[in-house]
Amino acid sequence: MSTTLPPSLAAIASCVNGYDPDALPIDQAREFIDRLVPRLQTTESVPLRSALGRVLARDIVSGIDVPAHDNSAMDGYALYGTDLRADGDTVLQVVGSGLAGEAFHGTVQPGQCVRIMTGAVMPAGLDTVIPQEFVRQQGDDIAIPAGVLRAGDNRRLAGEDLARGEPALSAGRVLRPADIGMLASLGQGEVPVRRRLRVAFFSTGSELRSIGETLDEGCVYDSNRYTLWCMLQRLGVDVIDMGVVHDDEAALREAFGRAAADADVVITSGGVSVGEADYTKKVMADLGDVLFWKIAMRPGRPMAIGRIGEAILFGLPGNPVAVMVTFYALVRDALLAMSGATPQVLPLLRCVSPRPIRKKPGRTEFQRAIVSRADDGNWHVSVTGSQGSGILRSMSQANGLLVLGHDKGNIEAGELVDVLPFDGLL
Repeated sequence: MSTTLPPSLAAIASCVNGYDPDALPIDQAREFIDRLVPRLQTTESVPLRSALGRVLARDIVSGIDVPAHDNSAMDGYALYGTDLRADGDTVLQVVGSGLAGEAFHGTVQPGQCVRIMTGAVMPAGLDTVIPQEFVRQQGDDIAIPAGVLRAGDNRRLAGEDLARGEPALSAGRVLRPADIGMLASLGQGEVPVRRRLRVAFFSTGSELRSIGETLDEGCVYDSNRYTLWCMLQRLGVDVIDMGVVHDDEAALREAFGRAAADADVVITSGGVSVGEADYTKKVMADLGDVLFWKIAMRPGRPMAIGRIGEAILFGLPGNPVAVMVTFYALVRDALLAMSGATPQVLPLLRCVSPRPIRKKPGRTEFQRAIVSRADDGNWHVSVTGSQGSGILRSMSQANGLLVLGHDKGNIEAGELVDVLPFDGLL
């Protein structure tokens, strides 16, 4: 991905003020990761209908006026604004009609008007449209009551959406449905985008079983791969699911080597905690330049970060909730940045906490929460019971994450708190 030699992890760490891998605030972890990850440069051109969710590779400038002509915003009658009377009815003669795609090309004199449909080109010189429901028919004439219309009303101007030569979209934008529609309005059938980021991931642990396998005593089904797969799908990356890798040094070496060769990013779950009785941390350290962090966050304290070959490595905790929270807190934005996307700060919703919440300063906490509209008209938030990092049901029941900042202490009843809504994220 890069032709220049990237800085070592030690060099990156030296640029982060107060860096301490054994007690790393989440903001410092984010700063480190932002310095670590490269940005994709390879681009490709894709059909417009294949561009949804892709990262725009270059600025798009409008080559035409949108709309191309002044046109009507209403079904009604096009007229001269100067004909409108302030002291009584304005009576106008109807001399023709204009439809969308079939413009009226005749001459319109003062005191005359043209029947017109929404989107139809405004006849030459006419600058105002009266909606049909405001007029009275009088044979071939219409009568407009005084005071219901001002000159210039209900006319869309040529280029008011986009003018020729005006920037339409900026490089780095993750294309949304409205963006696709706007590109279509410019007649653009192909879109320049960054190539998709390739992400390989697997779970580690001899106790894990894949769906369909026999669940032996002491074993659990691997849920992390399914949540990770879904979270990655939302980011529009190419996903390589490498399954479960058991605690076998040779198998782990082969998996890490294959993942690093095939992908830009390698994500693992499990095997990075202090005292883990497996080979994951050893193999990571042997194969790459890797740091092991204790992040001041809950859930999700242990994490590995680094490089194996040219691939970026994210070693996430093994507990299901910790995997999801760590991904959204630290990995999601990194993957978007690598994809070439312009950073977008996720909006937080300010909510009332009806009950007190215990919180120790010195770490960022993400509590699973349910946000609802209360009788007082405010958004209220409550946690989903037990907040253990292995209780995945708490994430399923929640519709957001209650975010309690690093320096925050106990929350009093009635205090406002920040919530990261799941809608559009999960």
